[in-house]
Amino acid sequence: MIRYHAAWVLPIAAPPIPDGWIVVDRGRIVAYGGAAARSRRTDPSVEEVDLGAVAVLPGLVNAHTHLELSYLRDEVPPAREFVAWIRGVMAARQRRPDAASGEILQAVDRAIAEAHAAGTALVGDISNTLVTFEPLASSPLGGVLFYEIIRFNAPNPSEVVEEALRRIAALGATDRLRVSLAAHAPYSVAPLVFRAIRRAVDRDPFAPCSVHVSESVEELEFIRSGGGPWRRLLEEVGAWDPDWTAPGVSPVQFLDDSGFLDSRVLAVHGVQMSEGELARVAAKDATLVTCPRSNGHTGAGAPPIDEFYASGAHVAIGTDSLASAPDLSIFAELATLRALAPSVPASRLLASATYEGARALGFEADYGTIDPGKRARLIAVDVPAGADDVEEYLVSGVQPEQSHWIPE
Repeated sequence: MIRYHAAWVLPIAAPPIPDGWIVVDRGRIVAYGGAAARSRRTDPSVEEVDLGAVAVLPGLVNAHTHLELSYLRDEVPPAREFVAWIRGVMAARQRRPDAASGEILQAVDRAIAEAHAAGTALVGDISNTLVTFEPLASSPLGGVLFYEIIRFNAPNPSEVVEEALRRIAALGATDRLRVSLAAHAPYSVAPLVFRAIRRAVDRDPFAPCSVHVSESVEELEFIRSGGGPWRRLLEEVGAWDPDWTAPGVSPVQFLDDSGFLDSRVLAVHGVQMSEGELARVAAKDATLVTCPRSNGHTGAGAPPIDEFYASGAHVAIGTDSLASAPDLSIFAELATLRALAPSVPASRLLASATYEGARALGFEADYGTIDPGKRARLIAVDVPAGADDVEEYLVSGVQPEQSHWIPE
């Protein structure tokens, strides 16, 4: 049993504790408190470890990333329009036709190591190939691997989803790494495929599901009218379905009307959501996952962070992929959120980077807060002596080298 002492302890579900301590036994948190409770230390078998001038908090949660795209790091330039960026991804892949699985897996391994070094404990990883399952399963990270379906023209929607489920079942998921389904986006998944995914996810009452939604103005145009850049791209790549009819509503309403939107859905991006659409997401108890640095790179725009929090929706944080973000640091995303929304309390931003992400992925019983019984996946962040508002300091630009894992 070890009692760690630190300048600050951040339980997340409670205010920061100056001069705090945490007792850990066999990888689990036993208790925590502040200086006033130190007189209770009477057990000589408890090892005392002083961590010094650090803030201790739960490991961070990257609720949305694409690790299998890590080999495209620095390959896709920023764009002013989202569909132009998608074309850039397609071009980058065409420039790398010989990218073998070994190269892709090496990039995945490097990305996992980078995320872990930056204080990430859990990920919501999106994969179209399931190539990241083995690297994640053998890594220190936990989370959910979302097997993402992209199928706009699907004559047999149920068979598409059943085949995905067969591939998932063959993996043998663990308690630390679970596998579920994801729908790519309203512009790339047919309505009947959405319904089939929903039926499949409903077989497991605890399985989360992910979808990119309201990411760009082009998406809004396509779902309302059936035209614009997305229509042209679908036709170019041979994925257009001539029998498809535009819903004529917003992407959020389309998902809700389809019965897709509920408390287990991670609605990723939401850059173009209106106040009413955010209210709908909140009413469905879904989690909005924001990736602000990626949104700027892809041309999707700046997410309305103030409105996200004002809506009452659950807000988690992701980095998106290394094809659209410079690194996999959640602390860097927090600094961007702070710049975009200086009025949102730092405590809420930190909750988004920890508890809300863990909750959305279904891991809140073990991760996300410092509480007795939870896993001791804790990070210590170097904090200067003059940082009286430790929460504000943590959302204002922590560098990866400032973060250290505390032994369990």
